[in-house]
Amino acid sequence: MTAIDYNYHTHTPRCHHAVGSEREYVEKAIEHGFTRLGFSDHSPQPFDNGYVSGIRMDMDELEGYVSVLKSLREEYRDRISIYIGLEAEYYPRYFDRLLDAAKGFDIDYMILGQHYLDNEEGRYVGSPTSSEDDLASYVDEVIAGLETGVYTYLAHPDLIRYEGSYGIYEKHMTRLCEYAKDHNVPLELNALGFQTDRWYPRADFFALASAVGCRFVYGCDAHDPLMVQKPFEVEGMEEFIAGAGIEISDIEPLSIKNVDRQ
Repeated sequence: MTAIDYNYHTHTPRCHHAVGSEREYVEKAIEHGFTRLGFSDHSPQPFDNGYVSGIRMDMDELEGYVSVLKSLREEYRDRISIYIGLEAEYYPRYFDRLLDAAKGFDIDYMILGQHYLDNEEGRYVGSPTSSEDDLASYVDEVIAGLETGVYTYLAHPDLIRYEGSYGIYEKHMTRLCEYAKDHNVPLELNALGFQTDRWYPRADFFALASAVGCRFVYGCDAHDPLMVQKPFEVEGMEEFIAGAGIEISDIEPLSIKNVDRQ
């Protein structure tokens, strides 16, 4: 297996479902031999209807998020490279405002994690479904998000919890994989799902993506400093990687600073 010394998927308590201070994540990354650590907490969204999310920071917390991480980046500059990012859904009605805010606060990069269909007030894609429409909508929305050219990679690409026929699953997820391959978008092998025995990562998805010829990255998706671990430290992860026939690539975050949405 390629040596992995990066993790760009790290959360903070601002998302309301993670624990531990930013410093604890940094210290744990250094302890485990990472040389690059990216924080990508769940992005705020500039909701315009009074909706308040329980799974992400508020817009007025973004400045503090960046400030703390900039301070740590300077403090630890001789020990580890720290990147400041966001895990952000693609919600077209809010996207440009979010991107403008992210640029204004010197966010380095974004990863796409499409947790809901259409909007956070819509359907959670982790809820079991046998609807082909739900599956097709997930793939359509992910591809539309990737079309923006903003995202470094696609987090937990198999988050959609489709429980219908494999033939239908294969048809639509092949569309996603072919897009990712054609546009060189890496797909994340998500350690959180693996460690907590969730429905993802799906071995059949990664076998499909491998057959298509996709690139793969590793993401801790750490919501606790203890989860900042390399693949060989996660029980069963190396066997999963070998069984799916995938190779983990090395990547650098894709800067959002020069993205022009005009």
